[in-house]
Amino acid sequence: MKPALLAQLDNANEYFTRSTGTLTENDSAFAPADGVFTAANQVAHAAQTIDWFIDGAFNPNGFDMDFEGHDRQVRAVTSLTEARAAMKRAIEHAKAVVESRSDEEWAQPLPPGPIMGGLPRSAIFGAITDHTAHHRGALTVYTRLLSKTPAMPYMDDA
Repeated sequence: MKPALLAQLDNANEYFTRSTGTLTENDSAFAPADGVFTAANQVAHAAQTIDWFIDGAFNPNGFDMDFEGHDRQVRAVTSLTEARAAMKRAIEHAKAVVESRSDEEWAQPLPPGPIMGGLPRSAIFGAITDHTAHHRGALTVYTRLLSKTPAMPYMDDA
């Protein structure tokens, strides 16, 4: 099971990094409308959510539902460089947790509750993949609004 979980993380990270790589530090503050996440906020939120899923999977109380607090943390991020570093740390942390837990632990159910309650812990990796895909999609729209062309997520441009 662990190799499959690690592969899901690697793929989500690769596709996210490739799709959003056209954005530069100068694009950090770009947002298509007032009040929505900036480019830096989008990346920071994707990173934060990876940590949220990983940490919540083994928290006996379930997932941290302080969404207002999470939002404040994300909106404080103003730099794509900083946000990308957070994404790198989140992926590294997730991989370390995968390696530190047994297949049996990953097969155990998530705590009861509104977030995937009762599903195997390993189900969070599908959610991580979906969530990062959602935000990389939003960021490709940001890229196009900045008159840039995002890279295809599934292959190197050659």
